Amino acid sequence: MAKIKTLGRKKTVAMVAHDHKKADLIDWAVYNKTALATHDLVATGTTGKLLEEQLGRPVKRVLSGPLGGDQQIGAMIANGEIDIMVFFWDPMEAQPHDSDVKALLRLCVAWNIPMACDRATADFIMTSPFMHTAYDSILPDYTDYLNRDIRDNE
Repeated sequence: MAKIKTLGRKKTVAMVAHDHKKADLIDWAVYNKTALATHDLVATGTTGKLLEEQLGRPVKRVLSGPLGGDQQIGAMIANGEIDIMVFFWDPMEAQPHDSDVKALLRLCVAWNIPMACDRATADFIMTSPFMHTAYDSILPDYTDYLNRDIRDNE
């Protein structure tokens, strides 16, 4: 039987943006200010500060991404504390913490977290009826993986 995680009407939305994408994320958030007001926001360092200033509301801030913030949000995903991920990442510039970024994106897929990496996808998520109602998300079953035989073949 599949495990279900019910996302309530009020979602926890993680928001992350690389330096050259911060202005785009802030612009998107301001445009969606009314809809976002009904949800809890979590963001990495500078992005969280900018969101607080522009939205005029508190944002739970973790460390800056390269200093561990991406990993903190990843841990929140693994613990079931994040419902939606909005991560405007820069595909045109190498990131010094690229492995952390990839790990964060991988965790979203591993735990079936709706994720937007661009404005169009973020708009689709925000305008989905599921964004404003309860939603039953099917969690992947990792029982076989967790119970696998890890002994070396001899």
